[in-house]
Amino acid sequence: MGYQGGASVLYPEKPRYLRRVSMSPTLDRSSDSPSRIDPAAHPYTSDFAGLMKSIKSAGLLRRRHGYYGVLASILTVVLGMTVTGMIFLGSSWWSVALAPPLAIVLTQFAFLAHELAHKAVFASGSSNDIWGRIIANLVVGISYSWWMNKHSRHHGNPNTVGKDPDIESDVVVFREDIAPTTTGLQRAIVKRQGWLFFPLLTLEGLNLHIQGFKSAFSRKKIEARGSEITMLLSRHIILFGLVYWFMPWGVASVFIVTQLAVFGVYMGASFAPNHKGMPIIGRDVKVDFLRRQVLTSRNITGGTAMDLAMGGLNYQIEHHLFPNMPRPALAKAAKMVKAYCVERSITYTETSLVRSYGIVVSYLNRVGLQARDPFDCPIAQGAGR
Repeated sequence: MGYQGGASVLYPEKPRYLRRVSMSPTLDRSSDSPSRIDPAAHPYTSDFAGLMKSIKSAGLLRRRHGYYGVLASILTVVLGMTVTGMIFLGSSWWSVALAPPLAIVLTQFAFLAHELAHKAVFASGSSNDIWGRIIANLVVGISYSWWMNKHSRHHGNPNTVGKDPDIESDVVVFREDIAPTTTGLQRAIVKRQGWLFFPLLTLEGLNLHIQGFKSAFSRKKIEARGSEITMLLSRHIILFGLVYWFMPWGVASVFIVTQLAVFGVYMGASFAPNHKGMPIIGRDVKVDFLRRQVLTSRNITGGTAMDLAMGGLNYQIEHHLFPNMPRPALAKAAKMVKAYCVERSITYTETSLVRSYGIVVSYLNRVGLQARDPFDCPIAQGAGR
């Protein structure tokens, strides 16, 4: 099963940063071009080279156009049926029952956009970008450029202090050394953040839309800014127009709130199990590529149903090692990667979805303990004093 959270077996120091493993120096990208480096000869990728060769020989990086064509068609039909139902049930409170299905299908489209962003669908990079941008902005309502920038930094340095934006402090704090520095409302939340994590995810859908607009209208350099703004505005105008035109204002408002809440929880609950509670790499610690990706990631077991529900994110280790691997190939790759890691005594972590949520909540609560006053009396806190 591998690393399960809680007390660290491999890295007992607190905070749990990767401090020492048998590893090679990192690749100096300032002096070498990755395209000219032999992976087997370079210390940063030498252990990974053999695995990559096996994966390529097995044909697991081959494009799966048929699979994604069927998937996109099914999602489009389901989206069309949901919208049709919204129109016909418009004036009835029963229309609110369609908010969760809409959120689910939009999340599934987000998974597809995620794979397009990683160039896992088409052989052509431009085709992946074009369709990824359309689906992310026009269908899901999230800025493709903003997400690409953030997610690419995460993939390059998962769970790495100062480099991975996904462990930067926000409402929720993921590092024990940061928790004691919080103040005010954030401190009150952080103290209980493990138990509050899933309720807070109901706001994540709204946050993703807001961050997209903030990025699109910011002064930062944004690729295809005009088309992104146009698609984001069009998407939200169409959705709000459709909902408020066919539904009474009260029903429409409940519909929007429900849809955003379910969307946020589904998105957050799909991404959170992947790295939260796994070892954190110190800012200046050198870790080779294979171990950097494997030791900070967690797979979720559950078979074909889990593959569909999580859009392939349940194979997080393989996804990080081979970001452009098509979803249908991940399960076979997982068996190969696990065997490869066992041969090299590299911890390969996998667990059930429910267990992973327990690990995440426990980890966040442990981090939150650092924000508590060490002189607080637990009995008095429990009594509300």
